[in-house]
Amino acid sequence: MQLFLTNGNVVDLEHTGGSVTVDRSQAIRRTCTVTGADPTLIPRTPTDQLTTYGARLRISRGIDYGDGSQPELVPLGVFRLDTVDGDVNEGPVTLQGKDLSAVVADDKFTEPYKVAGTVVGAVTALIQRSIPDADVISLVDDTPIGSRVFDIEGDPWAGAQEIAAAAGAEVYPNADGVFVIAALPNLLTTPPVWAIEATEGGVYIAANRAMTLDGVNNGVLARGENTSENIPPVSYLAIDDDPTSPTYWDGPFGRRPKFISSSAYTTLNACAQAANAELAKTKAPNASGDITSLPNAALEPGDVLRVTHEDGSRELHQAAAFTVPLEQGGDFPISTISAKEDA
Repeated sequence: MQLFLTNGNVVDLEHTGGSVTVDRSQAIRRTCTVTGADPTLIPRTPTDQLTTYGARLRISRGIDYGDGSQPELVPLGVFRLDTVDGDVNEGPVTLQGKDLSAVVADDKFTEPYKVAGTVVGAVTALIQRSIPDADVISLVDDTPIGSRVFDIEGDPWAGAQEIAAAAGAEVYPNADGVFVIAALPNLLTTPPVWAIEATEGGVYIAANRAMTLDGVNNGVLARGENTSENIPPVSYLAIDDDPTSPTYWDGPFGRRPKFISSSAYTTLNACAQAANAELAKTKAPNASGDITSLPNAALEPGDVLRVTHEDGSRELHQAAAFTVPLEQGGDFPISTISAKEDA
């Protein structure tokens, strides 16, 4: 674990505990809490404060083989250091941070801000407005958009998500602190990346299964209109059209539409991609699971998991949220969406 101070110094931190929480449903996807024994980390003087405000934490977890070789580490995130507190004489000290999307979200617009062109260009502009040296990569086909003017006090990070949706995508900082524009993997077509098995040598500890109607929609109407460019209104309704789905649009679940709109959505394709991306998110929570296993620091939200229960039944799950412990051992709770039976 490393602390990057604003004066350019890098401090290797010895820690006694803590965790990194990753939750795809939150605007700020990654947060961290780290406990250490060194009270000198608490800023006391104006100089200390200058080097601490704006500092960043880079956290990894891995395996130390104990044979003198280099530890094998997996990154867990790059975080803006938000809080440092503790006993100034004896410690312990607790550090808390949020991923770099918090820097973008907090940099609210102080004047109207206009983006146009394409999804990748507009999202990159919104991010680099706040973090000029930010790396932004796209894993989706770029899509043209209409001009979009954000109002004073608007949230640039929410704006980046709105624009990314025109390409059927979302945007987030990954475990290396790189901003990624990508679509959520499809549960039924994406190969599982990890097997959680209740067998000898498996990592399975416990699991629960749930279904809920709360917050679930089975249709999304995306609308776009750009009067400044004299582009007529356009819209697209995406529905759950699978008769075997519990949230089928014309089934017993009923019709529960959600509505989204943006002046950036100026084509039927942009509306369709935004509507389908939102539908994938908003209908997914109808089936969910809570799994506890041994830790896997390499897991990412959206990863598909194959779970084998004690009775031999198998399910496919998609990781939605989890907490990685920073100390040795510890349980690894995973919240999942779209649990499906695996034949």
